[in-house]
Formats: sequence, C-alpha cells, structure tokens
Amino acid sequence: MIKLVDVNKSFKGKQMLKHINLEVREGETLVIIGGSGMGKSTLLRLMIGLIRPTSGEIWIGDKEISRMPEDELDKVRLHMGMVFQYSALFDSMSVGENVAFGLREHTDYSEDKIWALVREKLAMVGLTGIEERMPNELSGGMKKRVSLARAIAFSPEIVFYDEPSSGLDPIMTDKINELIMQTQKNLHVTSVVVTHDMTSACYIADRIAMVYEGEIIALETVKDFRRLQDPRIRAFFRSMHTGKEEAEG
Repeated sequence: MIKLVDVNKSFKGKQMLKHINLEVREGETLVIIGGSGMGKSTLLRLMIGLIRPTSGEIWIGDKEISRMPEDELDKVRLHMGMVFQYSALFDSMSVGENVAFGLREHTDYSEDKIWALVREKLAMVGLTGIEERMPNELSGGMKKRVSLARAIAFSPEIVFYDEPSSGLDPIMTDKINELIMQTQKNLHVTSVVVTHDMTSACYIADRIAMVYEGEIIALETVKDFRRLQDPRIRAFFRSMHTGKEEAEG
C-alpha cells in the first residue's frame, strides 16, 4: 500500500531522515514511535505528500508521488484521510460543515447525499446529532472524533493519524484507540499512526516502527518489539513509563 525506498529529507542543510526503507502492508495498522525531533512527523508528512523528499521514492499503491505534479497528487490524496494532532477544524464552520468540506470541494454530490454522508460518518465515530454545533462547543476528544469523521468522509484507503491521543485524558485516549481499531476493521483501511504513547502503540498496532535520529532502528510486531534489547528502545520505554508516572502523580 505504501513503500518508501531510500528516502532522505533535509531542512536547511540538516538531515532529518536518513535512508528510510519502509513498507506499509495493505490493511495493517503501522504505528511510528520516537522521541520529539527524531523525524516521525516528518515521515508522516512525506507519506501524505505535504512535503517532498530530498531524494528517494515514495509509492502509494502503484503511483510514485515524490515528484508528482500537485494536481495529480491531489487526486491521490482523495484516497487518503488525515487526522491532525490538534484536529484542525475550521472554527467558523459547524461540525457538519467541517465534515462536508472536502466532499463539497472534490465531488459533485448533491446536498442531500453530502449530508447523508456527514450523518453516517459522524455516527461511525459516536457523534450522532451534533451537526449544528460549533467546534468551540466541543471537548478535545469530540474534536478528535469530528476530525476522524472528516478524514473518512471519502471512504479512503489509507488513514494517517498524527498524535491522535495528544492532550487527551486516559479514558478518552482509550476511546480514540478503539475508534482507530474500529475504523481499520469496518472500512478495511490501512492506518499509519504517529505517536509517542507506547501504551496506545502496543494496543492498536499490527507492527511498530521506531525512528531514532532520523533512522528506522526497529520494525517489528508488538510482541517482538517488546522483546528488543536495543538500549535506545529500552531508554524510550523507560522515559515513557517515567513520564506517565509523573503525569499521574
């Protein structure tokens, strides 16, 4: 579904990603973990085509997107959904208008069909009957769910999540994790999730990739990832555990 071949990315002379080779299998949930500034969000932005690699190839299905003209790339993006870290809802639009936005921009569907899809996708994320509410009336968890409803409005083949549990309490984090798994199962999508939350990663992932100083240093199933003895991975586990204890304390 997604394939990166010897991908490098530099910003202002600093190499952020180094010789990335990665395949995301159709229908799986791949979680990308790593500390702040290690390159995991850069990797996500490359996959969705928001930035271009300095060198290397990025394949979405049978299309190589790294040097694709923007108008062609827009057509590929119609098969992708993106859930942003801070939801990225339009504050001046109602919930329903937010979910309908992409459908209006990229289809010639009738208003009746658009609103039927809006209601259907909001129901899928457990938010029936809130189409008229405004984003500033919603909790953080509800905003994340509206963002997911917008991302799946086109019934995409791939859904990308950037720090989906960021800023949420443990109960809402669990609900978002369940939604990610339900979406993957019900829509048969391929999911790529960037997170620093190891608990969430181990719960939702089929495989986990760890990015460290711009390189992928591990790519394993959850079971095998837990067994790795690489000191960089063990240190990350410890830092996550310590950070969670401090937050709860």
